[in-house]
Amino acid sequence: MRHGSIPGARGRVRPLRLLGDPVLHARCAEVTDFGPELAALVEDLFASMYAAHGVGLAANQIGEPVRVFVYDCPDDEDVRHLGHVVNPRLVSAGGVVVRGPEGCLSLPGLEAGTERHDEAVVEGLTAAGEPVTVRGTGFFARCLQHECDHLAGGVYPDRLGGWRRRRVLRQAAKASWNRPGPLAESL
Repeated sequence: MRHGSIPGARGRVRPLRLLGDPVLHARCAEVTDFGPELAALVEDLFASMYAAHGVGLAANQIGEPVRVFVYDCPDDEDVRHLGHVVNPRLVSAGGVVVRGPEGCLSLPGLEAGTERHDEAVVEGLTAAGEPVTVRGTGFFARCLQHECDHLAGGVYPDRLGGWRRRRVLRQAAKASWNRPGPLAESL
């Protein structure tokens, strides 16, 4: 991206994959090609995230099973964090564990109290192949952990137990966006 350009301005909005889609439940592959296709994917991720009014989006959520995510997310002090990470590694999650409302663009309209650490550090690369370290606190730390989970093949209901998990999966099964398939059959 050029300095001063708006992320996603040259991207195309892609359809989001929804809970139950196999691409959301498989570990994503490392990125090895840092060419124009990767830059275009990052632009598409930003465009798709903004179109869906999200604060983060992983590549598998638009059907690309590679380790890339984008974010435009505030922290608890309302400081805006904007960027992307290629081949991210969650190198630290600490501080206090907080149960807070968590939603996902792949489960539209649903949320559940999910436990996350209130501090997180992610290391990876930019689309140009430069090393990057992203530190987050509060809501932004939640976002970083959530997106890293996606790239490992997880969704936030995987972190829930008991009645919270059953409730969100029941709501997902009844949601207007849900199509018959593995999710409905697993309930």
